[in-house]
Amino acid sequence: MSGKKRMYLHSSADGTLPRLARAYDPLFRPTAKYRASLPDVMDAAHHPIQGAHVPIQQVGVSNFKLPLKFRTKKGGVLTLETSVTGTVSLEAELKGINMSRIVRSFYDHKREVFTGESVGRILKAYLRRVESKDARLKLGFSYPILQPSLRSGLKGYQFYNVAFEGVMTRTGKYRRFVHFDFVYSSACPCSAELAEHARDARGVYAVPHSQRSKARLTLEEADGKKIWIEDVHALCVQALGTETQVMVKREDEQAFAELNGAHLKFVEDAARLLYSAFDADRRVRDFQIACSHLESLHSHDAVSVICKGVKGGFAADFMDFSSLIC
Repeated sequence: MSGKKRMYLHSSADGTLPRLARAYDPLFRPTAKYRASLPDVMDAAHHPIQGAHVPIQQVGVSNFKLPLKFRTKKGGVLTLETSVTGTVSLEAELKGINMSRIVRSFYDHKREVFTGESVGRILKAYLRRVESKDARLKLGFSYPILQPSLRSGLKGYQFYNVAFEGVMTRTGKYRRFVHFDFVYSSACPCSAELAEHARDARGVYAVPHSQRSKARLTLEEADGKKIWIEDVHALCVQALGTETQVMVKREDEQAFAELNGAHLKFVEDAARLLYSAFDADRRVRDFQIACSHLESLHSHDAVSVICKGVKGGFAADFMDFSSLIC
């Protein structure tokens, strides 16, 4: 056994027991005195900031999940699995933050029905806890809306990727955002014309191409105004006309083909149609809209981005089009 080294976590070759215990005691309960004795790395005397001595604009936690309550436009309450992201700013002279305080601040409000205003209250609470100057909070969830079929009378739930986001700046200004993904069909105007030409000139049946498409909207609510998720959905339907369907019979499928024929659109058309709808709504202070048509003609997608054009507001700088796959 000579030459065998002493182990720390396992019994050594000579039978010596481990130097450190690895047994978990399920009955142990810490006292207040024990908790007070626990070390906090933030209190270390020689624990300097590593890297550049600069502020960090956002630091926090992402994708911790809770079942949260949200109010529908008709006054109902839905409990939805929600992904929460919370961040704060960190000044240059501070080593770090206690991230669990962000989570605990949020849990203090977990029984509330969430709105843009309640997000603001939570932001103020955890700004106080972590002694920061800026904070952001984003609640992402899948929101169900019951949709009727076009002609058969069937109904089915369509689910929408939605997020409420609140931003508290160091000046004390609170900004509220709604993020909304809308999936629709886009039938190509050029392809439709060419298909009809083939029928007229040569008696050839041709199918114009269309594709499943997605618009991602980021809306900033105007001060003192609220836009409901159902309203955002209705404006998208009003603008584009060809939302994908849930429950269909043959008469619905035929209706959808006719609907696409009535609303032919390029990706440029989709962006401008959505612009018109949301620019006219006084509840929306600013917006950015990104559209992606997942081409069935090409192996690449057609994309567009448009913003309201508010001075100092959103820019058309969206480039994450791969996230618009649907």
